[in-house]
Amino acid sequence: MQSPITRREFVRQATLATGVLAGTASGASWARADDRKFDPPYAICNETFGDMPFDRAFGLAAECGYKGLEIAPFTVANDVNEVSAERRRTIRRQAEQAGLQVVGLHWLLARTQGIHLTSPDAEVRRRTADFLGALAEFCAELGGDLLVFGSPQQRNLMPDVTREQGLEYAADVVAACLPRLERVNVRLAFEPLAAGTTNFLRTAAETLELVRRIDSPRCRMILDCLAMSSEPTPIPQLVRQYHEHVVHFHANDPNRQGPGFGELDFVPIFQALRDVNFAGWVSVEVFDYKPGAERLARESIAYMRKCVEQTTG
Repeated sequence: MQSPITRREFVRQATLATGVLAGTASGASWARADDRKFDPPYAICNETFGDMPFDRAFGLAAECGYKGLEIAPFTVANDVNEVSAERRRTIRRQAEQAGLQVVGLHWLLARTQGIHLTSPDAEVRRRTADFLGALAEFCAELGGDLLVFGSPQQRNLMPDVTREQGLEYAADVVAACLPRLERVNVRLAFEPLAAGTTNFLRTAAETLELVRRIDSPRCRMILDCLAMSSEPTPIPQLVRQYHEHVVHFHANDPNRQGPGFGELDFVPIFQALRDVNFAGWVSVEVFDYKPGAERLARESIAYMRKCVEQTTG
């Protein structure tokens, strides 16, 4: 009897299988030549590449097979308002020359000062709404249409703020920036994060409560595998349960590295995405960079493509 394949050998074979299910998507959709083919567009977060110059990092991402980029604003400047028009045009041009689309921004409020989503101070909330509006304009100028709201420290409930008050304050901030989101055609997607990371919007259910309270097509959800692994409900079930509200998907392992670098099996996850006809980007976001940028980028997409091959329907 043939011995079962190890995960390491699985990733090795996937990496060698160049050209397998090469992404043919343009924008946030996948191509289906027939009912059996499932090929989501893959993106990767730019901070994965550390201090690598943008043109080199973008070229490497494209070489690995990614079609999109998520940009962390702090990799450009701590305050997006300080990014010149020329710098914005340069980043977009570098992405397009590499054959990539800027999907959107994430780590929206990292390294900011005086910005907080759930602050009881109305002036802080006003500044936060203004900053989100500026991020939306920056995003659109890079060619993107999505703001991924993680930023756990800048959304944490303060000791004297209740959960209900936090929902009210957050909805107030979003309502204030909605006109600017609409003007530049950018969406805001809230990301549930694990309880050890934040004390606000820790589950998909809690996040949906805020999305429904805001009640705007500009405000949706993103699901993240690392965060979902902390919920008692299996990830594929969460995908099926919340897919109508989800516009973006982060692929990573509970060990904080890329998909395929740990024990999380992505075959049932991709099967769920296929079953619900998910039409957004699948974006690799890692937090532990020890394997190195190139290995993380190459092996993550190779593993995901191998898993996609095993989906049926």
